[in-house]
Amino acid sequence: QVQLQESGPGLVKPSQTLSLTCTVSGDSITTMFYYWSWIRQPPGKELEWIGYIDYSGSTVYSPFLKSRTSISRDTSKNQFTLQLSSVTPEDTGVYYCVRSPNPHASSWKEYDYWGQGTQVTVSS
Repeated sequence: QVQLQESGPGLVKPSQTLSLTCTVSGDSITTMFYYWSWIRQPPGKELEWIGYIDYSGSTVYSPFLKSRTSISRDTSKNQFTLQLSSVTPEDTGVYYCVRSPNPHASSWKEYDYWGQGTQVTVSS
């Protein structure tokens, strides 16, 4: 089975960069044709897609977050990483790394594997 595990600091200061790593086991992040996304859920709000890196290393970001977002990967470690810069308290939430077989999933149910999520709090 495929497993995804988020890791990184749970507390980030405002204006700093949020950095999270997703470690994947059970499948290679280079396997065609899968897409590896970061999504988040602020408290009391809906899930928000942040962006993805695909099997070839191409990235696509949400237009709402593009200017602050960078997703990269280390294929030797089977990991991909989220960096979200200039964070504010509005970036607080649970962050998930997920997999999908489609770059434009029509529902959250099309993300077939999820990490357990990790809480990130932006606070001074």
